[in-house]
Amino acid sequence: MGLRAIVSFLAIISLFDPANACTRFLWSTKDKSVVVGRNMDWGEEIGSNMWLLPRGMEREGAVSENPLKWTSQYGSVILTVYDIGTADGINEKGLTANILYLTESDFGPRNSKIPGMSVSLWAQYFLDNFATVNEAVKSFKEKPFQLQTFGVETSMGRKEGLVHLAISDKDGDTAVIEYIDGKAKIYHDKSFKVMTNSPPFDEQLDTLKHYQGFGGDKELPGTTAAADRFVRAAYYSQKLPQPTEYRETVAGVLSVLRNVSQPFGTPDPARPYISTTRWRTVADMTRGVYFYENTLSPYMVWVQMDRLDFTKRAPVQKITLVKNYDLSGDISGYFKPAKMFDFQGAVAEKQLGKAH
Repeated sequence: MGLRAIVSFLAIISLFDPANACTRFLWSTKDKSVVVGRNMDWGEEIGSNMWLLPRGMEREGAVSENPLKWTSQYGSVILTVYDIGTADGINEKGLTANILYLTESDFGPRNSKIPGMSVSLWAQYFLDNFATVNEAVKSFKEKPFQLQTFGVETSMGRKEGLVHLAISDKDGDTAVIEYIDGKAKIYHDKSFKVMTNSPPFDEQLDTLKHYQGFGGDKELPGTTAAADRFVRAAYYSQKLPQPTEYRETVAGVLSVLRNVSQPFGTPDPARPYISTTRWRTVADMTRGVYFYENTLSPYMVWVQMDRLDFTKRAPVQKITLVKNYDLSGDISGYFKPAKMFDFQGAVAEKQLGKAH
């Protein structure tokens, strides 16, 4: 098989990688509610817990040479993966961050002259430092830093942090950031409502134009591939009826997320780890409410940001979500002080595969 054929084959595989899937979309309603929802799809239990992180926390980038350093300006509520990195969250100013898998991610070789950061901290960096997408994008362009991937051992084998990021704010603004061939690509516009996985974002936008409702004549696709989920999420989000009450706002977002969820399934030789939707979130940036739903639980839970203590020197707090299926309703008062988890160090570190 020639090099071109190998590259094409790997690209096709990446589109259907069953272990690394997620979907995210944003809805701005006519009553000026701005809500973003996401599915977390993964091939095994992903060990996610909910953490309350106050202002004034000092952080380093979890790389050995010239780590990026900062002190958190804003408190946040986050969901982790394996308690080694931030996958999803909202800060007290209403900025949200969503990390999704992207097989094509390439952060490039390390240049220690530039401050560096493990990708496990990428979402947290934006939640800690910015109130709006404009602020975040401006800083990202003016104060460059370099990302490095990390590795973690799972029952599916070793998985690397090959991801892309979406940030949104209460004005409905969105930026999607990807690293392709070692270079950052920023897609910044209020029209960018949807994000899934492979292929990269510009290719997803181009593909969307071929479908009915977006300028083309293709019918709505139905597989669980990331490219198909991108089209369906874009289509159904446009068809949502305007809510007449708040309950319909959250329910509308959930209705789209559930349509692009990954069902439970049985492994087979061609698909050894079927990706399952493990949990979903809905972040109401307008009202400061963060919803969480575990697919193994019959209940939805939420926290209200204005009920939480983000003050400097307040304790780090945690709500254990792993196998805690009986939680229901408003759990704002359920946080308990906890030792801060360690962000996973970058893959280039001597501690490869261990917490930094």
